[in-house]
Formats: sequence, C-alpha cells, structure tokens
Amino acid sequence: MQLFNRLLVNFAYFLRASVWYQKRRRFFYNLLENDDFKLKKYFDLFMMFLIFSSVAILIYEVKRDVHDLLNFFNAYVISFIFFVEYILRLWVHSSVTDIIIKEDEYSDLLGTRFSLWKVFKQVLKQKMEYVFSAKAIIDLLAIMPFFHELRLLRLFILFRVFKIFRYAKSFNTFASVLATKKFEFVTLAMFASIVIFVASVLIYVMEANNPSSPIDTLYEAFYWSIVTISTVGYGDVVAVTPEGQFVAVIVILAGISVLAFTTSLFVSAFSEKLEDIKEAKVIQEVAKNPNTYILCGYENIARELAKKLLRSDFDLLVLDNDPENVNQAKKDGLRVLAYDPGQVESYRQLDLNIEKQVAAILCTREDDVANVYTALTVRSIDKRIKIISLLMQSANRQKLLSCGVDEILDDKEFVGLIAKEYLGHPVAFEAIHEMRSEDSTIQTHEIPITQRVADNISMVGELNNIKFRIVLIGIYKKEKQHFYFNPIDSTLLEVGDVLIIIGNYVFIHEFTKYLASKTAKGAKYVQ
Repeated sequence: MQLFNRLLVNFAYFLRASVWYQKRRRFFYNLLENDDFKLKKYFDLFMMFLIFSSVAILIYEVKRDVHDLLNFFNAYVISFIFFVEYILRLWVHSSVTDIIIKEDEYSDLLGTRFSLWKVFKQVLKQKMEYVFSAKAIIDLLAIMPFFHELRLLRLFILFRVFKIFRYAKSFNTFASVLATKKFEFVTLAMFASIVIFVASVLIYVMEANNPSSPIDTLYEAFYWSIVTISTVGYGDVVAVTPEGQFVAVIVILAGISVLAFTTSLFVSAFSEKLEDIKEAKVIQEVAKNPNTYILCGYENIARELAKKLLRSDFDLLVLDNDPENVNQAKKDGLRVLAYDPGQVESYRQLDLNIEKQVAAILCTREDDVANVYTALTVRSIDKRIKIISLLMQSANRQKLLSCGVDEILDDKEFVGLIAKEYLGHPVAFEAIHEMRSEDSTIQTHEIPITQRVADNISMVGELNNIKFRIVLIGIYKKEKQHFYFNPIDSTLLEVGDVLIIIGNYVFIHEFTKYLASKTAKGAKYVQ
C-alpha cells in the first residue's frame, strides 16, 4: 500500500511539473469557464448552434421523416460532444493533483502517514459539488438521447435548451439577480399554490353538478384556477353559478395581488443589484486593458493625480470605500469601485492578473497607515508589481519601504511627479517579501477577530502564536483605522480587529484550527 501511495504522489508531482499537461488543463479551463478567454465566445456560439440544431430537428421530425444521417447527428454526434464537455468540466472543476500533493506536504510537515482515504474523500467531495449542481444536472439530462433509443426519452433533447444559460452571460446575470430574492419568490409561489388549490376545490364543488357549467372535472377546475389567477381569462371555461362567480372575483383579486407582488420583486431585485452589475461591467472593461493604473484612495491629491494621468491617456481604476470619494470619482468620469484597497478580497474580486494587466499600484490615501496597509495587502498578492505611495509624514518613510513600496513621494513633490510613467526596475525587497516567492510555502494571512474570539482571547499575549511558529506582523484596528506594528502582549483584541500573520501555510492552518477550537470550548463553557 505504501508503494502505491508513493507512486501516486510521484505521479501527482510529475503532472504538476508537466508543462504539456498543465497547458492543456489551463486551456480547457479557460475555454469552459473563463469569460475573458478570447476563444470562449466562439466555443459558446458553437455550442448554442448545436443546441438550436438539435431542437430544430426534434420539431421537424414531429410530422416528417428525418434522414438517418440527421437522426444520427442529433442523437449521437451532438450528444457525444455534450458528453465530452461534461467530462472536461468535471475534470477542470477541481485539481486532484493539488489535493494529493497538499496531503503529502501536510503529512510530511506534521510527521504523519499519507492518508489515501483523506485524498479520496476530498476528491469525491469536490467532484460531487459539480455533479449535483443545477448546471451539471442539466448537462447530464442533455446527454440522455445518446444512451436511449426510446422515442419518449428523446424529449430530453429539450433540456439542451437550458444549456443556453451556461453560454449566454446575460442569462446568468439575470438568474443571479433573481436569486437574491429567492425567499420572496418561494413565499409568493406558496401563496399562489394555496390560492389555486383552494379555488380549484371550491369551483369544482360549486360548478361540477350544474349541467350548464363547462367545469365538470377537477382537472378543468384546476385549469380554470390557473387561467383566472394569472388574469389571462381565455373565456373557454367560466363559472356560471352565483357562488362560482363569487369565487372567481376573489381569485381575480388574488391574481392581481400576485402580479403586483411579482412585478415589485423584479423591480427591487434589479434596483438592488444595479450597482453590482455596474461594478461587473467596470471589471470587464478594466480586464481588457493590459496597462491599468490603480489608484487606492481618491482624496484631494489623488484627484489632481487623476487629472494629470487622464491627460496623458492612462487607463485608471479607482478603489475607495468612502461613498463621498466614490461619488466624486464618478462625477470626474473615472472607473471606480467601492472596494477597500486594504483588503485582499478587493483584489480577488477584480479578477485581474496584477502582474500582467496592472502597470502600477498608487497608494494615494492621505494617511500613511492606510497606505502601509494597502502596500502590505498588494505585496502579499504579488511581489513584483510596482507600488508607488504618497508620504504624508517623513517619520513613516521607513515603514513604507519595509512594506515593499518601490517609490515614495511626499505630498509636496507628489503633484509635480504624478504625470510620469513609473516603469523602473525590479528592486531587492526585504526578506519578508523574498519569502513570498511562488515556490515558497510561507504565506501571509488575515484573521478577523470575531465576537467569539474576543470573548475568549482578550490580549495578544494569549494568542499563543509562538507555539505554532506563527509571526504576528501587526494588528489593524478597523474602528480606529490604524495599523499597529509588532504589538505588545498587553494589546487588547477587539471585535473587528484583523491580525496580520506570516508563517508556513500548514502551521497557519493549525493555528486557525486552534483558535476555532479554543473559542468553541469557551462558547460551551458559557452555555
């Protein structure tokens, strides 16, 4: 068994190091999942063509004989293409190689045996996440004609129409907007279902024994209820008794309420998500430009900087979480996102290759501590990106340099130099930045202080991070908007604080587990 485990691990490392394998896996991932990949739109159009071709053949064969080649193309060729797509999506959904290597590194560092069972469970869990997703189920149903010759099961071809949602981005946006009101739509559906059920029974009881009434069965009563509550009113089935007409009035009023509620849900959903849709559009526009300057903060000096850069035809993106600054940037005609430039999540949401698509990061907040925190965040993501920072107080110059800032300009000289393009040359960063190389297992990590953590660990000295070989770089006090380097043991931990730590990713994982277990015990004790 140990021999098999070692062969499996060696094969995983071989695949990770294989340029051929990694290039093809990356290619298929981009083709299937990356909307910014230049070939994806052609692939999507091709798949949509297959979908409509399949449905057209199904409609044509209802009253006509279809040539055997068309039947073969529809039932086998198209289904086989969809089957290959399904397998490829299952393959790129998660990396089995990475799971095996991670478990091997984890077991080596902790001195434990490599567990094939853990690897199997993790692989199965991640693959099943895809298999049981709504889109994957539709993909599987669309393949059904490939496996069945029964004419009835050919109706599964219609499920191929639902695959259009995967290839048309506007449909995905529409679905995501409506998903924000899922609870309200479920409540509305339950209300409408109850009204339809009650109305169907009432109208059946009152109309079924009347010879002149067109409602003679429960199915006809159900059909009448659907038509009436939707306010369509075909007129083919109507109530003729006074009691039935009274029920019809109630159902019509309920239908008006349902329609009004439905319309208000659609309007409110799109109103609430309008800003998110605009942000997504901004991100798409920025992603198309390979030479973007990101302004982290949009205060007085930054506004002057933006004017000069715009005159020099630079492409700018502003990140600022202050509503006033965001509105001002919009008035000035800039692309702006209401993101906190000091948070890692902000740059992840950008979905940009910072090294290739961003020319420089400009820390332009008029607060040295905020610029330090932004620089630390950016440098933890990419150690090669050019970072230029505004300096408000000369005493903080060394702090900015130690954070990996390439160019420092004080507020007096900043305006005079901002129109220049800072290309420069790579610099030798501090040792902490060297540890962030791609091949290193050393990582920086942010740990937010929640209410439960604060209830059980009140001071820095109680964190016990030294035991886990974790270095605490500092604490960012969100309420005070202040970053404390190398805090002393008596520093109080408050809800909303963020710990900035550095260490091996395995020890970071164990340290976070320790905090979770410690706070969980504290919660039980309180109960």
